[in-house]
Amino acid sequence: MTSSPPSFAHLERMTDQCATFEHADHSTPRREHGYCTDDMARVLLVASREPEPSQSVRDLAAKALLFVVQAQGAAGDCLNRRDSQGQWSGHYSVEDCWGRSLWGLGTAAARSPEEPVRQVALAHFERGAQQRSPWSRSMAFAALGAYEVLVAHPNNRAAHDLLGAAAQVVGRVDGASSSWFWPAPRLRYANAVIPDSMMAAGEALGRQSLVDQGAALLAWLLDHETNDGHLSVTPVGGSGPRDLRPAFDQQPIEVAALADACARAAGLVPDGLWVSGIDSAVAWFLGDNDAAAPMWDPATGGGYDGLRADGPNLNQGAESTLALISTLQHGHRLAGSLR
Repeated sequence: MTSSPPSFAHLERMTDQCATFEHADHSTPRREHGYCTDDMARVLLVASREPEPSQSVRDLAAKALLFVVQAQGAAGDCLNRRDSQGQWSGHYSVEDCWGRSLWGLGTAAARSPEEPVRQVALAHFERGAQQRSPWSRSMAFAALGAYEVLVAHPNNRAAHDLLGAAAQVVGRVDGASSSWFWPAPRLRYANAVIPDSMMAAGEALGRQSLVDQGAALLAWLLDHETNDGHLSVTPVGGSGPRDLRPAFDQQPIEVAALADACARAAGLVPDGLWVSGIDSAVAWFLGDNDAAAPMWDPATGGGYDGLRADGPNLNQGAESTLALISTLQHGHRLAGSLR
């Protein structure tokens, strides 16, 4: 495991006066593709949970907060797409951009070192938390934000109600079987957010059975996504019980979600499996993967966009760089706690 803290240098280079560009050609921002709320919510998340943020990281958090606030509709739903001229497109929804916004807002409300940021983030979290999504991942992302709010504000009714609603969605495991434990016919993307949100909801709502259920699902997922001692994660097209593995392109977001969930499990269900899971997630970026190839560029601090059978896609977009930063945050924190 590396004990080095994550670098925000590439993320800062990908960011202009408005926001962080979504795509890159190698390390150069592709301005023509503009920005998205999904990414800016994740910028707000990782910047807010830095233990001692530099001024440049605080500036990133402030810019991300403004973007997410501007993406939010009066009813709490969200727009996702904005072009490089600052014009929004699409329609307001409660899709992943809504859930990730609440995750970022909840984290900022609980962890930002700046009181004005915490106040604004909490107000907009509470607005967004009045909505509900029919999609389990969107509710799972939102649940993680609600958990953060309840840590800082245990009596917050909006967060409590949202978390309870999310538990009803993500806690269903009726699709599981002895041969395929996952509660859906196929794994898709950011899969570990499902057990992560189950554990968060179980802890906050005092439902130990839900914590245990989430931990068991995470243990299964870790085992399923491990091959020959290293992570071999679900590819971009998803995977089912009969699919051949390893498969490609493997996405950094899947590795980051595993690290997030293992970090939570480590504090709730004592087991060396979770520390090993974080180790494996960090190692995947450093080259312990199916292509034996590093998934980041040490010269820029950027994360590569996907792992192919012949090595990485060398573009360093925002999502992959944020996945790298998020994973290294957990690795650095864990390394510090073990000293």
